[in-house]
Amino acid sequence: MATIILVLIYVIVSVAAQAYAGPKELVDNSDDVLSVLGSQVFGSPLDKILIIAVLTSAAASTQTTILPTARTTLSMARAKAMPKVLGDVSPRFLTPHVSTILMGAFSIVWYVGLTAISENILFDSIAALGLMIAFYYGLTGFACAVYYRRELLRSVKSLILAGVAPVIGGLILTYLFIKSCIDLSDPANSTSGSSWFGLGPPLVIGLGFLLFGVVLMILWRLTGHSEFFARKLETAPPGLIDKSPAGKGGGS
Repeated sequence: MATIILVLIYVIVSVAAQAYAGPKELVDNSDDVLSVLGSQVFGSPLDKILIIAVLTSAAASTQTTILPTARTTLSMARAKAMPKVLGDVSPRFLTPHVSTILMGAFSIVWYVGLTAISENILFDSIAALGLMIAFYYGLTGFACAVYYRRELLRSVKSLILAGVAPVIGGLILTYLFIKSCIDLSDPANSTSGSSWFGLGPPLVIGLGFLLFGVVLMILWRLTGHSEFFARKLETAPPGLIDKSPAGKGGGS
């Protein structure tokens, strides 16, 4: 429901902005559309409310930069795929404080460092982020179907929600990953327009980090942390979908 409401808000605001100001004014003020429209629609001082809303959104976006990586490192540490300290949870705040602080520090260093070097490279790294997201979310879709494979035929709902939908999502993201690799291989499609090894910087950055992850995985295995790699292929316990909050009420 939250996603649907968000989409409706975006659609309504986009349509309203074009209906009020027209495409030309939006294009001419593409760097700060909301500020221009806010001063015209609300006038002063009510237009300051819009600025506060944008700043609030920016603050939330800054937090979401940290949360996914902290959540990922927490999960991997608990699965013994990363150092144990990253899985520590604060007894006071009940959050993965080590992962949160560390990922926040990495984000600051990455942003400030690339901004100091070149904002174009920063934008290229953001474009590269899409490749990594498509990669691991695509794998998640396939992994979901594999994990629940013995539950898929228990009901139509289980088949659709735990099998068909995740696999379709995985296939779509796999297609987008391949298509993006092809598009981003052209340096002309990057913000900087430069060529790295004959390829576009976003593609080099994206694939470079994926390969770097493989290197870290091998090093983790070679340094004596074999417990994670010794895990057997898992399947969902019988009836898990029906017992979960999302599965309640599902019939056969």
